[in-house]
Amino acid sequence: MLTNKDIYARVKKPTTIEAIRLNRLCWFAHVQRMDENRIPKRVLCMNLGTTRLRGRPRNRWQDEVREDGSIVGGEGWQEKVHNREEWKKLLRMARNRRILHMPME
Repeated sequence: MLTNKDIYARVKKPTTIEAIRLNRLCWFAHVQRMDENRIPKRVLCMNLGTTRLRGRPRNRWQDEVREDGSIVGGEGWQEKVHNREEWKKLLRMARNRRILHMPME
């Protein structure tokens, strides 16, 4: 029987999870390079000042970006975002080497 893992290995296309993670990092970098007065940048940097609910906190979008960025760029990945060519090269390398690959159950 052919499994999804085998198919992705043969086709060499990113899994859905990898595609989501790469697109999330790409969009984050795009917004970070914007001027401070642009609405998407202001919304991204906005702090609502509300308290979170009790119990285990749900992951926020920024938590996911922080995790993905540290996987791809290591330490200092947020500084690499501002250099577009270096960032594109880093994401291309992550896509080719499947760094953001999540093992399938």
